[in-house]
Amino acid sequence: MSEVDSDGWGVLAEEMHQEVRTFFASVDEVTSGEAPDSALPVLLLALGQLCGAGARIGALVDVIPEERFEPDAGPDQDLERTRESLHALLGGLDHYCDLEDPVLSGEVTDGSLAADLVAIAADLQHGQAHYEAGRATEAMWWWQFSYLSSWGERAASALRVLLTLLAHVRLDASDEDVMEAEMAALHAVD
Repeated sequence: MSEVDSDGWGVLAEEMHQEVRTFFASVDEVTSGEAPDSALPVLLLALGQLCGAGARIGALVDVIPEERFEPDAGPDQDLERTRESLHALLGGLDHYCDLEDPVLSGEVTDGSLAADLVAIAADLQHGQAHYEAGRATEAMWWWQFSYLSSWGERAASALRVLLTLLAHVRLDASDEDVMEAEMAALHAVD
């Protein structure tokens, strides 16, 4: 676990702020549609990094906000266009099967990568607004609370789905393609 500096959560909040900015930049890159072939790897990398940062703040002692009530972070950004872009980009790959709660129930539910990524972004954005307003402790509290209550689980599920999709894209091949590759290897000239 990282240590807290004498001023509170400033150093860790700055590191988390940078992770959040990187995640947003990656999502923006993917939703621009300029490189659809790199969407899965870019999202996998972005979520992997974010999961690591989230685990770090989740493992810390509870962050206690300075105020009893959360200061107004301002209006939340509308992320519907981002969700629609992700949904269109992912097409039939957007929906997946998920477990409601792998510890308390084995109930299978439907998931959506686009919805997960937008829910994660909304939670991160709320903490980011506190950070940018100079409230590092409030930002850390929000990022930690929302990691443990929502975005951490959504990120872990989405990460698993993205890894599975990328594995299918890279490893699945038709029997004919496999046979041709084997024949080519057998008849290769040294």
